[in-house]
Amino acid sequence: MRCREDHAGDTVVCGLRPTVLVLASTYPRWANDPEPAFVHELCRRLVARFEVVAVVPDAPGADASGLLDGVEVVRYRYAPRRLQTLVNHGGIAVNLRRSPWKYLLLPGFVLGQYLAARRILKQRRIDVIHAHWLLPQGEVARRLAALSRIPYLVTSHGGDLFGLRAAVLTRFKRAVAASSAAMTVVSKAMGDEAERIGLKPPRLCVLPMGVELQRRFVPDPVTLRDPDELLFVGRLVPKKGVGYLLDAIPLIVARRPGLKLTIVGFGPEEDALRAKVRRYGIAAHVTFAGAMAQEALPALYRRAGLFVAPFVRDASGDQEGLPVALMEAIGCGCPVIVGDVPGVEDLLGDAAGRICVDPTCPVELASRILDVLGDVRRACVEVMAMRERVLQHIDWERTAAGYADLLGSCLKTPEEKVRRTG
Repeated sequence: MRCREDHAGDTVVCGLRPTVLVLASTYPRWANDPEPAFVHELCRRLVARFEVVAVVPDAPGADASGLLDGVEVVRYRYAPRRLQTLVNHGGIAVNLRRSPWKYLLLPGFVLGQYLAARRILKQRRIDVIHAHWLLPQGEVARRLAALSRIPYLVTSHGGDLFGLRAAVLTRFKRAVAASSAAMTVVSKAMGDEAERIGLKPPRLCVLPMGVELQRRFVPDPVTLRDPDELLFVGRLVPKKGVGYLLDAIPLIVARRPGLKLTIVGFGPEEDALRAKVRRYGIAAHVTFAGAMAQEALPALYRRAGLFVAPFVRDASGDQEGLPVALMEAIGCGCPVIVGDVPGVEDLLGDAAGRICVDPTCPVELASRILDVLGDVRRACVEVMAMRERVLQHIDWERTAAGYADLLGSCLKTPEEKVRRTG
């Protein structure tokens, strides 16, 4: 029997919480890591109802295994440490396309996670597994479940569903979904895609990742917006479409010579994007701000006249699932324009028709940006109405409660009952 105390020292929960084993690839290497942190943000909110153990890859400079915000983080090695570069700065698929030699890291990456998780299963009681991404984590979970008869939930975040389109990989996806206790996707469009390619989990639920809309990403009525400032936040990878935004900048500058674009993020496309800026002669109008911690982002969202998210489907078929930066911008009351990719309707509702654009057409993108910058006050009124919808859809407290309930229900599957009573 264990008891947990609140900050005032009063006992609020007694008993042994069930333990969830989380399998993920993208995960903070240290506190305030600029890499996407949505898996950890969910994990740390699950600790109120679960013991959470996250098995994630090591990386150069990463913290040692240990507690992070109440989550037990176990980092596994999959190569000499300086070569553990498969995940960060763009994601696995992008890194493989950019540096084909990294395919040599894949066997160790997958086997290392499997062996690390299996050791934990032998050492302690695990009640349920949560695998983030169908491949490879979902396949690791499927094999662990076959050995241990522990149920697993698998969550697809977009790239693993829309990309990785080879026939053999689709067969793996189908096996992962079919063997799971349940599967989640982060948008309705992803649910449609899952059905289209023949994924048939026992339950398919739409549960987005969340954004901290109660305390961090909130409007500030005191801060004045700059009608000549554009903002982009995200990884510099093809599906983010930043190159198309740069194509439109000369057209916008011709009408608004004081315009500035701030690009926050890093990734494998950065050198090519910088070269395009030099080629267009727009260096005075574009700032590459690099990666920033989450704490620094609200001030940028509150100051910008417009957040531009020119998302596209890239050559591999990969595209956004439900973009976190777009949700953060709306949370701060920043007007937005977004590339017209499936999934944003879940977030934007009827407003999608007004703010979605084909970013591959520089004239159309420039025209829409100029329209918004011409009347930022009206755009701010519209985005506040969108914020109310977003608040109901993806606030972290609501999202975490949904995942906690679903993980709890996975413990009640017929297979689990047999295991517990057999």
